[in-house]
Amino acid sequence: MHIVEFAAGTLRFLDQLPDSAPAGGFIWIYLERESLDTDAATLQRAAQALGGSRLLDLHLKDLANRSHPSRYDYTSIYDLVIFRRLASEAEARAEAQETNEALAGGELAAFARIRTRAVGFVVFDKLLVSVHPAGCFTAKTFIERFLADALQNEGLSAAARNRLPTGTADLMLRMLNLMVDSYLELRKQLSSELDEWQQQLLAPRSRGGDWRALMVARAALHTLEDLSEGQKDAMQEWLDTQREQPALWMPQAERDSLQARARDVVEHIERVVRHVRRMEQGAETAVQIHFSALGHRTNEIMRALTALTAVFLPLNFITGFFGMNFEFLPLIHSDYAMWFILALMLAVGAVVLLVFWRKRYLARTAR
Repeated sequence: MHIVEFAAGTLRFLDQLPDSAPAGGFIWIYLERESLDTDAATLQRAAQALGGSRLLDLHLKDLANRSHPSRYDYTSIYDLVIFRRLASEAEARAEAQETNEALAGGELAAFARIRTRAVGFVVFDKLLVSVHPAGCFTAKTFIERFLADALQNEGLSAAARNRLPTGTADLMLRMLNLMVDSYLELRKQLSSELDEWQQQLLAPRSRGGDWRALMVARAALHTLEDLSEGQKDAMQEWLDTQREQPALWMPQAERDSLQARARDVVEHIERVVRHVRRMEQGAETAVQIHFSALGHRTNEIMRALTALTAVFLPLNFITGFFGMNFEFLPLIHSDYAMWFILALMLAVGAVVLLVFWRKRYLARTAR
């Protein structure tokens, strides 16, 4: 458990819980989900002393649930926000090994990373409790950033003070924004992999791409869309609740700043949703074009075979006619009959080919 005190533009890392929240500041308690059961009693005492209310047992269960979807809930004292962040590459590979799922080295790397972890926030006026998975990069990023600020000599510089959060909701929104940015960074990898599969599907001599990989990608995109929709709903509900709060509960400038930051998080989530839908449409379009190209190629082959059949049909008729087992047939006893019939067959074949060529039955289509 990490305890950070923000007060008067400065911060301190505490070894134990304070008796009360600082005037003009707040306390951030960060703990890992694996230690939540052990620290539950301490957390409840801190919530009562610093926040003014114990956490509901149902909300404690929600915080301990690693598979909980994104959600927003509230009481008269605090807000509960559960947000699913993107798993890091190391976490995705560890989970794949636990489930005996094979990860392709480069082919499915980006789509295999569409695995998420639940992060819980309990937002009081003077207390923020965040519950993260073990080794969470979001909490680690802010802890390291605050440590760098706290290690400065006598107080903080003006630039450092500006980087510090102004309240519990502000700190939560900053961490949520970092989580959403990880989804935005993943878009380039997803787009590049889909482009490779589309090129394989649309290659002139392609017999089809890796259909299993494409189906995995489509399922991953659907999962990502559902996750983003849940995140958007949770953040929109939180933002609506903040708008409904009385105007006197915090300074108007701080209120506007929080709402602007929350709208920015929602806008980033919407960008992820739009990009995912474009990729889904692109994948569907590539599959449709692939099958259209296969149908066109099949039609070309059938046209060539039909033309060859039409060329040899009169030749088969001639050979069949003069191959009948009769004693009296035209030219059957002539010394020049074979050469005459051969010339006739060549002439007929050439005439048929010329007619087909003039009617563009044998013309090659542009690729």
